Amino acid sequence: MAFFVVQLQFDLAETDERLAVRPAHRDYLNELKEAGKLVAAGPFTDQTGALLVYNVADEAELRDILAKDPYTPAEVYQLALLTEWQPVHGFN
Repeated sequence: MAFFVVQLQFDLAETDERLAVRPAHRDYLNELKEAGKLVAAGPFTDQTGALLVYNVADEAELRDILAKDPYTPAEVYQLALLTEWQPVHGFN
């Protein structure tokens, strides 16, 4: 298993659409959390984006997870960062 950090940058022109899709997005995140795939997630306080930490087999699994997120087909964000992360404290 590997940890990955994902930073989303919200398309501010699509705020209404993002808010409409957000309940389905959060339900999906809850499913991932229950499955042990999502470690932490949340929006930035200025609502310009979000940070998510995943625990998955590899980048291919993470990209599949992202493709299935309701935010993806709604096109309400851009992927600002996707990188493997090596935690030193807190998650191992």
